[in-house]
Amino acid sequence: MELAGRTAVITGAGGGIGRAIAESLARRQCNLALADVDSPALERAAADLSASGIRISRHVLDVSDAKAVAALPAEVLAAHPRVELLVNNAGVALGGTFEQVGEADFEWLFGINFWGVVRMTRAFLPLLRAAPEARLVNLSSVFGLIAPPGQTAYAASKFAVRGFSDALRHELAGSSVGVTVVHPGGVNTAIARNARVHASASVNEIESTRHAFQAALRLPAAAAGEAIVRAVEQRRSRVLVGRDARIIAAAERLSPVSYWRLLQRITPRSRRRQ
Repeated sequence: MELAGRTAVITGAGGGIGRAIAESLARRQCNLALADVDSPALERAAADLSASGIRISRHVLDVSDAKAVAALPAEVLAAHPRVELLVNNAGVALGGTFEQVGEADFEWLFGINFWGVVRMTRAFLPLLRAAPEARLVNLSSVFGLIAPPGQTAYAASKFAVRGFSDALRHELAGSSVGVTVVHPGGVNTAIARNARVHASASVNEIESTRHAFQAALRLPAAAAGEAIVRAVEQRRSRVLVGRDARIIAAAERLSPVSYWRLLQRITPRSRRRQ
């Protein structure tokens, strides 16, 4: 897929993987509609990318707000003639077992991680279909391949993104719209630092949990963004980002029921504690 001169809509574009994807697309002269709930981060990203000479629009957006998502296509079309690429990247994390995490927090996470993807796709699919060639990119996770303890809500949302993306790809087969689902491993972003933790957690537990997860996020966001954009260029249907993601995917295929015991055996003790 040739990206120069195209227009991409990216959610969660103010930082992390979203911003890295935007930077990789800008290097290819792809125009950008950047969306994020964090207005200052959005402004910084747009300012830093402005030297690339491409058309950039900024859209403050909470993807869990159904009305705001429905209004976004018109806002994007006011700044760009068309849309050929939609990257559903915005996401949040939530730590705690099923019994620890309340229903309100579960719904909060699903409103962003899953319903945000569904609503953005529904809003922009007519524009993608109108293009001679277009692509929908949905960010799942390695926790959309495996489901570790303490990640009930997050894994459920990312498995949902994976299932939604796979079914939609089959429904769109033969059309001008391709679908890519992305499973990043440990990418060095702020998602762990910004994660919500169950209400009963102590301050020490919160800090130790965040530190442990952050320590496991090693792949630079820039490397993840470039890998994802290369996959779009190659029209790939699934992307495993990082060596850890490839190992996890192999373990799940080898042992789809007991992969957790397998992963514990092959993971060094220090990493296992993290």
